[in-house]
Amino acid sequence: MFRGLTGKVAIVTGGAGGLGSASARRLSAEGCQVVVVDTDGDGARRVAEELPGESAWVRADVAREDDVAAYLDAAAQRFGQVDLHHINAGIPGSPDGFADIDIAEFDRVMAVNVRGVFLGLRGAFRTYREQHSTGTVVLTASIASLRGSADLIAYQTSKHAVLGLLRGAAMYGGPLGIRVNAVAPGIVPTSLFPAGGSAPGGRDDMRQRASTTPLRRAGTADEIASVVAFLLSEESAYMTGEVVSVDGGAAIMSTVRPSGGAGAWDFASLDARTRQAWEGWDGGGAGAGWGAGEVE
Repeated sequence: MFRGLTGKVAIVTGGAGGLGSASARRLSAEGCQVVVVDTDGDGARRVAEELPGESAWVRADVAREDDVAAYLDAAAQRFGQVDLHHINAGIPGSPDGFADIDIAEFDRVMAVNVRGVFLGLRGAFRTYREQHSTGTVVLTASIASLRGSADLIAYQTSKHAVLGLLRGAAMYGGPLGIRVNAVAPGIVPTSLFPAGGSAPGGRDDMRQRASTTPLRRAGTADEIASVVAFLLSEESAYMTGEVVSVDGGAAIMSTVRPSGGAGAWDFASLDARTRQAWEGWDGGGAGAGWGAGEVE
């Protein structure tokens, strides 16, 4: 048990998903009264009803200002106040490469993963001000907040933005006694990702990639939840503005070194897919684009 959690009221957004539901369960087991928030109202209800302690659930879209106000109000009405926030809701978006990303898809990811985090943070600060209280917030960042890749561009961009929000919020909240930290999960196969098979993005593919980390395995939602609970507890009382990686050591790897995995993967097939997507592209003017077979 972590100090300072028993009797506290905690909101978990994205609470019907793998990471969110694990956080809700852990916080409830630690003695918190938990409010589960998700766009999937039935899922939020199921998670809330299965918790060992007092709970409530709210169907809400974290990208909508009115919905954020509604879940904060519902939590205060049900339990009297709000102490802890795990701002966790997020979506992965499309794995398409830069040239093929649809602007509507990009905007959708940014709305949930950035606007939703901003609204949640702003709502938390407003709640603490109205209550004349302090509090603690944990954001869900990602290994994608710290490293780059040529796919999931919108997701990667949004998770980098989460760190900007984290640091600004921590600077603002510090003098007020409000702490804001983030957890950065690595590869954690959950129901968010397709099961079976070795296709890119599937859970089997994720487990294979996770086997290259120093711990040689994927993580679990419960392992992420334990760090969230620690960051929300008084055990981390002198931490704010920090990003805690929970990724099996992936973030420390130097992939250009043999011991860091250099040569462990054959990138030829990945590069071939990228080049194939460009075949026949015409940039709109003579000499502006590549024709089929001209990509090098």
